[in-house]
Amino acid sequence: QVQLVEFGGGLVQPGGSLTLSCVASGGTFTIYNMAWFRQVAGEREFVAGTTWSGGTTYYKDSLRGRFNVSRDNAKNTVYLQMNSLKPEDTAVYYCAAREYSYLIKTSFREYEYWGQGIQVTVSS
Repeated sequence: QVQLVEFGGGLVQPGGSLTLSCVASGGTFTIYNMAWFRQVAGEREFVAGTTWSGGTTYYKDSLRGRFNVSRDNAKNTVYLQMNSLKPEDTAVYYCAAREYSYLIKTSFREYEYWGQGIQVTVSS
C-alpha cells in the first residue's frame, strides 16, 4: 500500500511561483508512474504526469510551459513547479500514483493511490 503526502501549498499572488512536493512511502516508488491532478468545480482534472524514470513527462495542454513535473527517486518525491500562476490555477492539488505504464494516463480513474490534497490559492 502506497501512502502519498503533499507539501508546499498556500497563497500566492498572480504571476508568482509555487512548488508542490509529494512524498511517497509504503511501496517501491520507482515502479510507479506519478501524476498531479487538481479539483476544479467538482471535476478532477489532469495537470501533469511522469513515468517511473522521470524520462517521460506529459502535461495538460494549457499548462505546458508554465508547469514542470519532476521526480527524485532517491527521495521518493515528485514535484510540481508552477510558474506565472493565475487565479484560475486556484484549486486543491492531488498527487497520484499507479503502477508503471508505457503511456502516462490522464484519467483520474487510472490511478490507484492518492494523497489527501493540498490547497493552492492564487490571489492578490
